[in-house]
Amino acid sequence: YQPGTRMMILTIFQAFLLLFPLCVESFPRSLVRNNLVRKTNVLCMSINPVVGGSIVALVTPMTETNQIDFPALTSLLQWHVKEGTNGAVILGTTGEASTISLSEREQIIKTAVEVVNKAFPVIVGTGTIDPASVKKLSQQALDCGADASLVITPYYVKPPQRALVKHFTDIADSVPLPMILYNCPGRTGVDMKPATVAKLANHPNIIGIKDATGDLTRVKELRDLCGKDFLIFSGEDDSGNEFVRIGGDGVISVTANVAPASMQKMLLASKQGRLEEAAAIDQLLLPLHQRLFLESNPIPAKKALQLMRKIGSGIRPPLCELADEHLQSLTEALIIGKAI
Repeated sequence: YQPGTRMMILTIFQAFLLLFPLCVESFPRSLVRNNLVRKTNVLCMSINPVVGGSIVALVTPMTETNQIDFPALTSLLQWHVKEGTNGAVILGTTGEASTISLSEREQIIKTAVEVVNKAFPVIVGTGTIDPASVKKLSQQALDCGADASLVITPYYVKPPQRALVKHFTDIADSVPLPMILYNCPGRTGVDMKPATVAKLANHPNIIGIKDATGDLTRVKELRDLCGKDFLIFSGEDDSGNEFVRIGGDGVISVTANVAPASMQKMLLASKQGRLEEAAAIDQLLLPLHQRLFLESNPIPAKKALQLMRKIGSGIRPPLCELADEHLQSLTEALIIGKAI
């Protein structure tokens, strides 16, 4: 689960890619030049900085006036590096991306990339309905130094499977940033079928999927269809241990916001076959897995981090703070999970 040498190689190669186009510009505008550029782009896509394990679906800290709290964001990221988190998804659902402006996104991505400094991959949520907007957000993430994007299926409009193939292929062709597909039928109204994922897995820029269906039978089906190198992440904390035990690569986790070290240790133990150890950690985390969804995500997660004195109380409308009736239950879960 450690990026290690892979991340170092990627950094060197990215530096080469910055210089390569300048050299190629001196070539004649011919088939030779175009082929060199195309092959370089494909090679860039093929180097995947993302690994398995515990990938935190990070909240976006905000002040009491709902401004982005960059000092708190910096502290959170530094904490995750120290605790052994294997990666971070920023500006996803948990990060309240739908209420964050383009200029704020740029500052958040640049801050994360600078603070993490290649300790783990920074993955940016760039999915929305309009393909042009997805491309714009993905290009911004690439320009700001992100390692990958997480792109959800277009929500509300319910595209058929063939339209999903075209949608993700067009984005992957347009922006040379490694992409993780995101399937969450409960939020979007459309379920991307394993056969559709298999078609997309052939693209060199599409490196994995976050599956939030809760259907554990899909792990084997996706693995058989997509191959051993395609990353398969769960989006469900409460079944993450089992998901990894039966062949998944990790979890894009809300629980990791408040118990990063425990999530990382649990998933690593599961991956390595130390099943009793993994089950024991998972049992302690179970109340958190459940109670971090007492209300819509990220309301409970932000309140939990506030109770841990990691962030302030800010959360943007149309969401609001956690109802008082849930406070005791959430606090108990934090205590059981040894988060406070």
